[in-house]
Amino acid sequence: MFGRADIDILTTANGTGTTYGVSTGDRRRATGQPPPDPYSTDFMDRMIDKRVGRIRLQGRTLAGEETVLAAPEQNVCFDIGRAPREVIPIDNICLSHGHIDHSANIAYYFSHREFIGASPGRLIVHRRLAAAFQSLMGVWADIEGRPGPWQIEAVLPGDEVRIRRDLLIRVVEVNHDSRSLGFAVVEERFKLKPELADRTGPQLVELKKQGVEIQNRVEMPVVAYCGDTADGPHFDLDCIRNAEVLLLECTFFEPEHVVRARKGKHIHVRDLPGILDRLRCQHIVLTHVTHRTALRDARRMLKETVSPNDWERLTFFMDRPKRAAPAASD
Repeated sequence: MFGRADIDILTTANGTGTTYGVSTGDRRRATGQPPPDPYSTDFMDRMIDKRVGRIRLQGRTLAGEETVLAAPEQNVCFDIGRAPREVIPIDNICLSHGHIDHSANIAYYFSHREFIGASPGRLIVHRRLAAAFQSLMGVWADIEGRPGPWQIEAVLPGDEVRIRRDLLIRVVEVNHDSRSLGFAVVEERFKLKPELADRTGPQLVELKKQGVEIQNRVEMPVVAYCGDTADGPHFDLDCIRNAEVLLLECTFFEPEHVVRARKGKHIHVRDLPGILDRLRCQHIVLTHVTHRTALRDARRMLKETVSPNDWERLTFFMDRPKRAAPAASD
């Protein structure tokens, strides 16, 4: 996140309201033009729901406003934003850092799960933030007049959190601030060792009785999220660079915003070629775009910056999913 002072609020020409200064090179700020799609007035009420590869994604993301990114079929939500109703049933909230556009409504998430009769959700958060969130929930318990159930799991980079028998979350270090985390959802599979491929079923059973390990454990990173971050060694980790889908922030696009990116430890579009060269991900979904750049302009600048091969695997999270063509009438 960058400071709220970096988001310019302008009075419209007729003085009846405000509009965000969404512009290419900040030039449109002075005109009071309304923000272009997708950052229109209904942004805060609209959830994106689409499939990227085999991964279903839900959420919305706009720098300084809100980020909530869910993979519902994996039972994981990255950051909580304002806790839209679509993510309440998800059991695991992976919080990248404490900035309010990413963490604001965690208390509502816990409370509303109790309201709908769900088991307590789990907040997975940096160990140095865990006590603060415990205190926050204690304050809300005092305000509501009753304690509510919640579960806060304090983690550090390198930790793993099991979410089901074949699925775990691996915690990685990123560099937005000293309490920031990234996460990779890793699927575990067990495959028969190649040297045992010609053995019969009974022979394999006998080997297992003898204590012989007959399978190799194979990790498949399914979806990864680096939160707010600048370039760094986390992009060289296998669980990040080999993920089927990577949710990757790219906050700034304008040439004059390089300094903002460096100061806030965010990614600028100029950083992407060097990062993409190290990534083997099939799909890379860009998140956390600034108000200051219209999405159509960000798309143009992205295409001008990256290679044609990389362009094919990139998309913006806030791009609307393509609608299916209507069926031809008889």
